Amino acid sequence: MTVTTLPNTDASTGETSAPGSMGAQIADLGRRAKAASRVLANAPTSQKNDALRASAALLVARTDEVLAANAADVAAAESEGVSATVIDRLRLNADRVASMAAGLRQVADLPDPVGEVLDGWVRPNGLRITRVRVPLGVVAIIYENRPNVTSDAAGLCLKSGNAAFLRGSSGAIRSNIVIASILREAIASVGLPADSVILVEDVSREAAVEFMRQRAYVDCLIPRGGPSLIRSILDNATVPYVIDGDGNCHVYVDAEADLAMAVAIIVNAKTQRPSVCNAAETLLVHASVAEAFLPLAAKALEGVELIADPLAAALLPGATPADEAAWSTEFLDLRLAVKIVSGLDEAIDHIATYGSGHSEAIVTRSLATADRFTAEVDAAAVLVNASTRFVDGEEFGFGAEIGISTQKLHARGPMGLRELTCVKFIVRGDGQTRG
Repeated sequence: MTVTTLPNTDASTGETSAPGSMGAQIADLGRRAKAASRVLANAPTSQKNDALRASAALLVARTDEVLAANAADVAAAESEGVSATVIDRLRLNADRVASMAAGLRQVADLPDPVGEVLDGWVRPNGLRITRVRVPLGVVAIIYENRPNVTSDAAGLCLKSGNAAFLRGSSGAIRSNIVIASILREAIASVGLPADSVILVEDVSREAAVEFMRQRAYVDCLIPRGGPSLIRSILDNATVPYVIDGDGNCHVYVDAEADLAMAVAIIVNAKTQRPSVCNAAETLLVHASVAEAFLPLAAKALEGVELIADPLAAALLPGATPADEAAWSTEFLDLRLAVKIVSGLDEAIDHIATYGSGHSEAIVTRSLATADRFTAEVDAAAVLVNASTRFVDGEEFGFGAEIGISTQKLHARGPMGLRELTCVKFIVRGDGQTRG
């Protein structure tokens, strides 16, 4: 994509960056995204759906191009000695590209939230008031090492009438450039602005900070990444943001759990894809079932390093002793902290102390215990007798997700189309004036 270098005037300070400077380039991209957002806000659903389906078809048709770029990214990452977790997040294959395309088609099939009338009423003076959903405008997403986010974020933003202003990581830059160019071409082919999707290709830290400060153009910023990215957002962002936070998720096996079910759930929650935010990181086990349950779980969790408190370690030969840091660590790997608790109260207290507010699960046959757990555990998602891996936009029926919010204002949990809108009040009168 060509970056037009125009003078940049900071809306808050009035200072002007030199033409061609990095700040001016980022600001120009923001201006272009803002212009595209005004068109998208009023685009008919049929045209947005056509753009999504065209994007899906072109991604599949150009899979080889995507995979070639991704192979270069993976090779560079491997040469730098990055972890297997990072490689897993970065790597694409034909199935993953097909899944990205399927996600775009799923979003096309979902109801369009834009224009939805939430409620309406008539005041005694005759004013007719309605509350309707409208796009946010420009949604900026900054993300690390997951090129599928380029497609997922763009698709959700487009369907909800928002321009997607994207800044990926240096590790995935080749993949992101190719994917974004494909999406832009497909979107333009149906008559919508190519700038509905804009990728910032400057992967410097300075560019990231400038990206976080485009108050004149960005309506909402969503970061998707690890603690260092979140810290950078908290330290530097001057635009409104929604935190897609850490996933220090727990599974609590209650005294009245079906132990076979509990084994299946913890194995799935930990091992099905350990490098993602909804994977379980800590197993809490009621003391009354620990002796029967933990050997079963350890056998099923072969290949997983168990990091245990002293009581659990006595039942888990070969376990690594847990230190205080183990309880607050998001391992994103085949490592699992294990603790025996005296009961529901201690389990809830442990989650309140160490949990990140993402996803927490209980395995129990007691309705009363399940109800207490769901009422008292403070998290974006609380599950009963199900794996934490289900806390995902697609699994919730949202299509692809823009992220999973662990904060409480504007959006919480998996963020789909409705979470990318806000509301507008429309007031209709026939000449009323206020006395």
